[in-house]
Amino acid sequence: MTASVREDLERDMEWPDALECIHGLNDRDQTVFRALQQADEWLTVDDVADRLGCERSTAHRSISRLVEFDLVVRRQVNYDHGGYYYVYRPQAPEAIAREMRRLLNSWYATVGRLVQEFEDRHGREPDGSGDRSTPPDP
Repeated sequence: MTASVREDLERDMEWPDALECIHGLNDRDQTVFRALQQADEWLTVDDVADRLGCERSTAHRSISRLVEFDLVVRRQVNYDHGGYYYVYRPQAPEAIAREMRRLLNSWYATVGRLVQEFEDRHGREPDGSGDRSTPPDP
């Protein structure tokens, strides 16, 4: 993740970068998300771990984060004689995009309010004589 919005705007970003920026996904989370996207069927945690060559607990942590951020859907599958397991697939792209837009708009509104507060507080000299953009004469 970059250190500033300015740095994000100056680099060539792609859609995984938006997931990282908006949801705070790490590289493993993004890899798990891509594995789920590339699958033609619902996958178990074990399926994901096998495909990525990682520990089951690592795959489970990433899948849990993806479910928490509503990027991945979880479905329970019941065994005939009792018990169950979960399978996962990505949320519909339209739903993911809609949520990212909602979060981005909320962030934009919050930052806009903070910028306005900064301007209101620091935009004028204490005596009201003008702004601070021009340095005083020596």
